[in-house]
Amino acid sequence: MKNTGAIAFGDYQKPIENPNLLKIALQYANNFDGLVCSFPQENKISGKGVMNEEITSTSLGLKGLPNMAEELQIARDLFLLEYTDGKLHIPTISTAKSVELIRAAKQKKLNVSCSVAIHNLTLTDKNLTSFNTHFKVLPPLRTQKDIDALIEGVKDGTIDMVTSDHNPIDIEHKKIEFDFAKYGTIGLESAFGVLNTVFSTKKTIEILTKGKDRFGIVSKPIQIGNKADLSLFNPNGNNTFGLENIISTSKNSIFLNKPVKGKVYGIIANNQMIVSK
Repeated sequence: MKNTGAIAFGDYQKPIENPNLLKIALQYANNFDGLVCSFPQENKISGKGVMNEEITSTSLGLKGLPNMAEELQIARDLFLLEYTDGKLHIPTISTAKSVELIRAAKQKKLNVSCSVAIHNLTLTDKNLTSFNTHFKVLPPLRTQKDIDALIEGVKDGTIDMVTSDHNPIDIEHKKIEFDFAKYGTIGLESAFGVLNTVFSTKKTIEILTKGKDRFGIVSKPIQIGNKADLSLFNPNGNNTFGLENIISTSKNSIFLNKPVKGKVYGIIANNQMIVSK
């Protein structure tokens, strides 16, 4: 798989429950510089939780998904990483303690990287008071304390990259009771505008593109003779993200009616130019 183009090995939003399997994967992947991805959730702790376990979940009567479910898995994975001297990526962390664990691992020079979803950087669990299933995501929206730690982790490099965690879901699996709705939100169309409200434009571009190196994706510099690979955008101007901004067939955006800064117009890539209307 590596020889034919696979850049990493994991299972989207599904943890590696068997620690021995992860140990073997890290050891085996060492032979070809393979990157193993391990989703940070201990299912026996998370149980049937559907949102962050906190005051808000108690007041809404919804089953809580505790921070510990994420943090225990990360602690286990980092222990196995140190044992195997492997190469690990932890996608979409969401808690302050998770940032601390990964920061400590990097100080020990372990070969670990991690990402955070844009919505976990900007929205708290208080958004769920309306029982809007657009806000049901995995990992769940946490508290402002967690957001503050995650933003600091992005700024100091503990968190290597951000992701839209784009997950299209049809209306039949979202417009139902909160307990039964699927986790996930689309995020491609809103990614730049939302991040641009939190960070400078320069920092926004940096954290949206710096993951390429970790996954071995070669960037093409802008120079004569290279094929154009450009994004077209205006970093200025405040707007509200609405349905008219969604190109995706699925409309399950967590950022509907949320403020964004700037506008993306299109791309020049693969010998074609695509520009929004």
